[in-house]
Amino acid sequence: MTPAFAVRLAEAHNRFDSLLCVGLDPDPQRFPAGFSRDEAGIKAFNRAIVDATAEHACAFKPQIAYFAALGAEGALEDCIAYIRKRAPHALLILDAKRGDIGDTAKRYAQEAFERYGADAVTVNPYLGTDSLAPFLAYEDRATIVLCRTSNPGGAEFQETPEADPLYLRVARTAATAWAEMGNVMLVAGATRPRELAAIRTVAPSLPLLVPGVGAQGGDPEAVLAAGLDAQGRGLLINSSRGILYASQGPDFAEAAAQAAAELAGVLRAGAAEKLKQAT
Repeated sequence: MTPAFAVRLAEAHNRFDSLLCVGLDPDPQRFPAGFSRDEAGIKAFNRAIVDATAEHACAFKPQIAYFAALGAEGALEDCIAYIRKRAPHALLILDAKRGDIGDTAKRYAQEAFERYGADAVTVNPYLGTDSLAPFLAYEDRATIVLCRTSNPGGAEFQETPEADPLYLRVARTAATAWAEMGNVMLVAGATRPRELAAIRTVAPSLPLLVPGVGAQGGDPEAVLAAGLDAQGRGLLINSSRGILYASQGPDFAEAAAQAAAELAGVLRAGAAEKLKQAT
């Protein structure tokens, strides 16, 4: 990784000794009473969640579809600006899962890194290396490549053929060719710890974004056992709904803060214990 992004990642981890990434998937139908179901309500809800969780998170991950589907890109811009103000230590990951070629890929990279100013963006590698090159060209940002996703249907293609599954081919290519081109990370789902361990074996130094802890049922302890790197870091472990909607009552912010603190604490203790055992 280039020094600029490596430093940024280390600072994000170390500020609160945290591996927690808070996913921002604002669904107005699940907002507590008192929030409007429009762009203004999305802005207010996101700000409340950021305030509640900033001291526990090393990263925030707004999912672009939750904003764009409602024509609320202004709320996304507001969310990003507020994260930069309230939690300047945190990495900002735009969850967009882009994947295209040529000038279109360049525009998607421009959208993520210039329009929204993200530190990293999720991308789909299905179209091959040339579809990732425009993202990897941003030397101070990171390209987070889908590898083994947390959804049940991911196995249909990602785990075939059995002799050399696609997700491991993606991981090996990321650790070699793509890592030489720029800053690259991998998405590895918490619901698949065996595959996560295999990814860590073939990509020992790549940081991993790990969704699926919380509402999807991923086990934090299993994730740590499978995915920590040699320094006891290398993971951004995401929880979205489990934090955002820990309560839908008037105590929603307090509940979100408690859920974030509890998960961050579990991750912190588990990482410390694993590093102690390794040494």
